[in-house]
Amino acid sequence: MSGLDIPAAVKASDVSQWSDEVDVVVIGFGIGGGCAAVSAAAAGARVLVLERAAAAGGTTSMAGGHFYLGGGTAVQQATGHSDSVEEMYKYLVAVSRDPELDKIRAYCEGSVEHFNWLEELGVAFERSYYPEKAVIQPNTEGLMFTGNEKVWPFKNMAVPAPRGHKVPVPGDTQGAAMVIELLLKRAAELDVQIRYETGATNLVVDDASPDGAVVGVSWKHFTETGAIRAKAVVIAAGGFVMNPDMVAKFTPKLAEKPFVLGNSYDDGLGIRLGESVGAATKHMDQVFITAPVYPPSTLLTGIIVNKDGKRFVTEDSYHSRTSGFVMDQPDSAAYLIVDEAHMQRPEIPLITFIDGWETVEEMEAALGIPKGNLVETLNNYNEHAAKGEDPDFHKQPEFLAPQDKGPWGAFDLTLGKAMYSGFTVGGLATDVDGEVLREDGSVIPGLYAAGACASNIAQDGKGYASGTQLGEGSFFGRRAGTHAATAAKH
Repeated sequence: MSGLDIPAAVKASDVSQWSDEVDVVVIGFGIGGGCAAVSAAAAGARVLVLERAAAAGGTTSMAGGHFYLGGGTAVQQATGHSDSVEEMYKYLVAVSRDPELDKIRAYCEGSVEHFNWLEELGVAFERSYYPEKAVIQPNTEGLMFTGNEKVWPFKNMAVPAPRGHKVPVPGDTQGAAMVIELLLKRAAELDVQIRYETGATNLVVDDASPDGAVVGVSWKHFTETGAIRAKAVVIAAGGFVMNPDMVAKFTPKLAEKPFVLGNSYDDGLGIRLGESVGAATKHMDQVFITAPVYPPSTLLTGIIVNKDGKRFVTEDSYHSRTSGFVMDQPDSAAYLIVDEAHMQRPEIPLITFIDGWETVEEMEAALGIPKGNLVETLNNYNEHAAKGEDPDFHKQPEFLAPQDKGPWGAFDLTLGKAMYSGFTVGGLATDVDGEVLREDGSVIPGLYAAGACASNIAQDGKGYASGTQLGEGSFFGRRAGTHAATAAKH
């Protein structure tokens, strides 16, 4: 059986017996499924969750714990960072490949309320700010910049504000697992049933209805099988980074040995279940991929060049934006060049130090860059950096410094040489309430999707900000659960 196989939909008329009848079935209990389940139950629905693993959490439990939120949250206000719905909206539209304006609008307008909801759940975001350029706060600071808000061209398109809200767990150690625990507690209070080690295998459709409504789910628990009748089904089963066949087909860069960020059940089954009843997909060829070059941020004063010795991205970008542009270069090859005055080894050495050279000409020859190209690029950069300018890429002044104190060193950012890691961002096409859509834009009645198997705000690595997946997974998970519960009552 290939990892590309789409499980056949089951006709309701072929189901001889239902093991359960509920209002809403949720497939998967990560951030999207957990928020969908508790929101559907809070709206009065009888909810049953099918979780393939022996415990809840999915990939969420491996995440550091950033939520991308803004518009004037209590943490933003307490730390003196003014933000508005409008500036957040402008920014997210600017960084998106194909912005879904109604979703971005809803996300921005609902962001403060969603922050408050997370706090009511029990997440006590610290009222503190981490000012440095880092991948994640080292301690429990509640707020930092996690995207490209201060990076050209976006800094000219929307007023920058930090929107990376981190749960109060030190460093990047699976802080989001704490949110799963809080969701489980809420789910228990609301009488949500959760069946572990029980996987959805097929969607059940009403063959008597002309619109192909989804009316249930087939399941498997070890050797037992059955089918659940439901008025709505929410798929929240993760991405497809652990499915080698899907990765090879849709995102081949992830097949070139990056470390994949996911759990063993990120095999794309949720996406394929959606496709079995006619769902459309979006951005399936896009990935978040990264090998951060910072901290220390002094390295960002250097230049990143391709094998022709040309710059191609502003070096102070968010790390997955930089990496996304590396992927576009010939042979996905790139080098970070710094002089002795700014040379420090990365705190987490994901990029390889190649060597040091007494002259730029020697370095150019050793790296196989066409003669004169790197010399010209570096001279041009140094000349402008000395005046605090960067006319080509508009790097922020704090990261501008001439690289003119030899010797010079080079780090390898090339795919296959640097330690890249990544995950998929494509998924099922949905509307603003999480309803799954067909290619023609029509809704598949009774079917919803949330989290990493749905396509929402995160569309590629270049526009990504840390916290987008947890932010949109929880936000649109809530919307899907509430809408599913409301629809189930009618």
